[in-house]
Amino acid sequence: MIENISKTLNLKPSQVQSALDLLNEGATIPFIARYRKDQTGNLDEDQLRSIEQTWKYQNSLQDRKESIMQILEEKKLLTKELKSAIEGAETLASLEEIYRPYKEKRKTKASEAIAKGFGPLADKIWEQKYDPKTLTDDEGLEQAGYILAEKISDNAELRSMIRENLLKYESITSTLKKDAVDEQGVYEQYYEFSNPLNKLPSHRLLALDRGEKEKVLTVSITSDNVKLEQMLQRKLLRRNSPSREYLEAVIHDALIRLILPSIKREIRSNLREKAYEDAIKGFAANLEHLLMARPLKGQVMLSWDPGYVNGCKLAVLSDSGELLATTVVFPFKFVGKGKKPQPDSPIYQEAVRETKKLLNQYHPTVVVIGNGTASRESVDLITDILKDYPDISYLIGSEAGASVYSASELAKEEFPDLPVEKRSAISIGRRIQDPLSELVKIDPQSLGVGMYQHDVPQKQLKETLDFVTDKAVNQVGVNINTASFSLLRHVSGLKKPQINKILKTRASAPITNRDQLKGLFSDQIYEQSIGFLRVVNGENPLDNTGIHPESYPLTQRLLDHEHLSLANLHAKSFKDKLTRINPDHLAKELGSDKYTVTDIIKELQSPGLDPRDSLDGPILKKGILEIEDLTPGMELQGTVRNVTSFGAFVDIGLHEDGLVHISRLADRFVKDPNEVVHTGQIVTVYVVDTDVRRKRISLSMVKPK
Repeated sequence: MIENISKTLNLKPSQVQSALDLLNEGATIPFIARYRKDQTGNLDEDQLRSIEQTWKYQNSLQDRKESIMQILEEKKLLTKELKSAIEGAETLASLEEIYRPYKEKRKTKASEAIAKGFGPLADKIWEQKYDPKTLTDDEGLEQAGYILAEKISDNAELRSMIRENLLKYESITSTLKKDAVDEQGVYEQYYEFSNPLNKLPSHRLLALDRGEKEKVLTVSITSDNVKLEQMLQRKLLRRNSPSREYLEAVIHDALIRLILPSIKREIRSNLREKAYEDAIKGFAANLEHLLMARPLKGQVMLSWDPGYVNGCKLAVLSDSGELLATTVVFPFKFVGKGKKPQPDSPIYQEAVRETKKLLNQYHPTVVVIGNGTASRESVDLITDILKDYPDISYLIGSEAGASVYSASELAKEEFPDLPVEKRSAISIGRRIQDPLSELVKIDPQSLGVGMYQHDVPQKQLKETLDFVTDKAVNQVGVNINTASFSLLRHVSGLKKPQINKILKTRASAPITNRDQLKGLFSDQIYEQSIGFLRVVNGENPLDNTGIHPESYPLTQRLLDHEHLSLANLHAKSFKDKLTRINPDHLAKELGSDKYTVTDIIKELQSPGLDPRDSLDGPILKKGILEIEDLTPGMELQGTVRNVTSFGAFVDIGLHEDGLVHISRLADRFVKDPNEVVHTGQIVTVYVVDTDVRRKRISLSMVKPK
């Protein structure tokens, strides 16, 4: 099994074995990836998770093999050849194909025919030694035909041949269902649609599935039935068989009634599974980049949550995210009734005065405007106000999930005196100040960073997104004295009891040393979690690094070897000397491994460094842009909001994101958009064309010639 996993994942067997040993001992994936590189050969979190998942799959496969062999043994059907085939099956699907002819079947025409005693007749005809026309028993011929049709249908080799032919040569098609309702034309491109099965993108299959589920589309897989019948005849019939004519009819029945419906269902099921994997993979990639987006640190912020009738909710946040003030204004109260905003109206002017009052009192440097309803009108209002405040910039932030957070129990605990609508404004602003700390409070499935999120298996999606969140939190590390419960629950090894102990301890006095947690946790939980918990401005400067306490003695030996002192940790000479160290050579001298020594040097060079600080930050704007202002070839800077299998949506400062189709992501063929772009990335784009009526913007990342 270890050998199989290593081949599947292209890893050394020793790496797989070490990873599984550590996981079986109770180590977490983040801990192994960060602090046991010497044992695994520097496997990262994704590789470790693949090992864990493949191990579970292989165990399930092995359990199923043993179960099937036991059943066949009891029925005295387990031949040497069959046992060999079962043991050699590499997937659950191939295993079930082998087992298919021996399964206990529900009641079928064939099983009824066998029960009536027509089995021997079917066997006699199958020998192809005489002409069935000589038989006068019409019922017998019919019943024998049912038995033989099922026998043909259960043949794994024949089914594989048919399946391969369909996948290689056939297409999936869709047509508009009679009496279908598709008022918005959502599925218009699929009314008369055909796509070869071997070139079917995942997003199209999911769209077809949804259209079929909503009773708009009729979806099917094509097949050349005449060709397939001839293939089966060549495989099954002797050239001069006297029973040829009869068996040709049986083959036709087996193909049309049994084989094709079953295999077409299998093909769609397999394609659907692959589409789910691709969609979840896209979700995971987008979420990881969203969580790891660069924080806008040290900025007092005015957060503006737009709305029409219920008003715009405003929240002023300190540079550390504390709520300073909140209010609601109604500049667009009557816009929803077919009217445009009236800048001269009393309610509009009142909104301007209230906004300026907050700007003058708290001096924010950034205004973040939610991208939902009334966002366009809000941008107009804010940019007009900011003409008098040249030092203040604005940006458009995502509202995805803000309403989910604002109605949650967590939000009620944080802001018990605020109504739901005001909490959403706080969330919109805080996710710009520190995306990771704020977004962990929201169910990842509510963040709008993927496709067909309600269509994919929810358990699988949740597990994957939870893993991505754990990975991000542990890569960044958390401040033990300020981290929320939501953030701490993703720290390696921590569960609710340990988190509550941390919150209770720091409530009476700040935690000043990692050693204080030894009395709160078991030895294993302390080992698994402590490296990811940072003590800022504590007693030991190493406590604000990713260096694990187990490596503190090694760190001191390293410092002594290089004649360095932690007292000079932030001095330029300290960092310069570390830069000149050869980790491989030093590791040998210190009796350690190169991975641990390399990580210690990296942490000492930049203690307390946030890995997100090296990434692209949000684009801060001054002026205003309308879709009507866009012209073909115009160059713009934008932020990637979402990456899908067919391209990327880019925020260029309008209410509507523009689409860079996969064919325009680069001046080369791109199979997967994630190879080129990721959420949060700042990109240069060029306008291809616009559809003002439908509010659609086509962009390209390839510079026009």
